[in-house]
Amino acid sequence: MDALSATLNTFLVRLALQPESVPHEAAHHTEHLLRLLPPEDEQALVAYYGLFGSVRRGLGDIARSRSMTAEDMMARIDSCIRRLAVTPEWQVIRAEVPPL
Repeated sequence: MDALSATLNTFLVRLALQPESVPHEAAHHTEHLLRLLPPEDEQALVAYYGLFGSVRRGLGDIARSRSMTAEDMMARIDSCIRRLAVTPEWQVIRAEVPPL
């Protein structure tokens, strides 16, 4: 995972595990950021990270629901993270969030 993707990954983990540490506006903008993805990929990321109060689902469970292997699902999630990490929208959100 490259540095841009790793930063977004870390932010999504933080948003899922410590939502109170993320400004409300940044969380709201993240919902819009994820909508840049196809709906099934958006749903997979929300489930994988457990975002916005949803229950975190295991990679294998998400993969089975999409008739994929866990390895292919992880590659798909990584690809989605990369696509979002290079957007101007993510750069705006990133500037809104104080570092850990």
